[in-house]
Amino acid sequence: MSKLPNISTSIFTVMSKMAAEHNAINLSQGFPNFPVDEKLTAIVAKLATEDIHQYTPMAGYPPLLSKIASLVKHSYQRIIQAETEILVTTGATQGIFTTIQALVESEDEVIILDPSYDSYEAPILLCNAKPVRVALNDDYTPNWTTIEAACSSKTKMIIINNPHNPTGKILTESDIKALENLLEKFPKMILLSDEVYEYITFEEKHISVHTRELLRNRAVVASSFGKSFHITGWKVGYLVAPEPLMTEIKKVHQFLVFSVNSLSQAAISEYLDIVSVDEIGSFYQQKRDYFRQLLSKSRFKLMPCEGTYFQVVSYEAISNENDVDFCKRLITEHGVAAIPISNFYENGKDLHLIRFCFAKDNATLEEAARRLCQI
Repeated sequence: MSKLPNISTSIFTVMSKMAAEHNAINLSQGFPNFPVDEKLTAIVAKLATEDIHQYTPMAGYPPLLSKIASLVKHSYQRIIQAETEILVTTGATQGIFTTIQALVESEDEVIILDPSYDSYEAPILLCNAKPVRVALNDDYTPNWTTIEAACSSKTKMIIINNPHNPTGKILTESDIKALENLLEKFPKMILLSDEVYEYITFEEKHISVHTRELLRNRAVVASSFGKSFHITGWKVGYLVAPEPLMTEIKKVHQFLVFSVNSLSQAAISEYLDIVSVDEIGSFYQQKRDYFRQLLSKSRFKLMPCEGTYFQVVSYEAISNENDVDFCKRLITEHGVAAIPISNFYENGKDLHLIRFCFAKDNATLEEAARRLCQI
């Protein structure tokens, strides 16, 4: 008997596999295809010959913990305790899984805002808890009245993703205030804030939970070096949480992972001395603007993209197919892979929208756009 009978192979795996089989340009899965910073690879080469290949302490490589505390202070003016409030994880997904396993109990309820990343639901179900999926408005803004109505005395946690995958939206000041009001009304509720795209924002910066005292004392914030530094395959992320919450999370982490890859941690720790996270947003904004320019003469309608490296488009002017079938045909007939947005909804809601990843070199974006403009 399956513990997850209704969960099948991820749509990202399906589309990437189809893209490989049909030699299509893969704009589906969220990973960059351009080289890693040579300064970082030089650090790795140097460290590979040093004594850095054994277990680190369970919570993380101590110099890296210290650098993360400095990074959070630089970015958000929040002072955190490196020894007790930070956990280095094997990617943000493992951090999210571990957090839910540690803090959510049987029969609890967890609010998920749809469309939502597909890693949230499984750990809730494995806790024998109930995921409560609440749809965003069709313009991907939250309906806080609907969200509050879905909460109850059983609600243990609410998960937000800001900047948001797949839509590229960021929460406004009024959204954050509504979230603060919600937690005030439900004093036992924990906030899990997925901020893995925190440094990939454009005209407006996202409002991090780190900056809100009413939220951060009851929140776990998930971040990703993989996303920030274009090293998704390294699978290194981190959590920040108040000590009482982090103590429980570490109890699960020590038996799930114990400690994260030592070489990666040491390399990122040194790299943080010479890299500026403040430049990441402008780098991806150039990518976004160039990709949008390339698609401007296509029949696709470009939706707003305020953050992340994903561009959502409508294909309503092209086809009445459902988004899964359209994405499959996009691969087989036009040689470009995308992700259907309906897969991010519990009920498969289909608004004829698909998601492209623009974290690619210019040559890839140009060829993909050439093919898309011919449709």
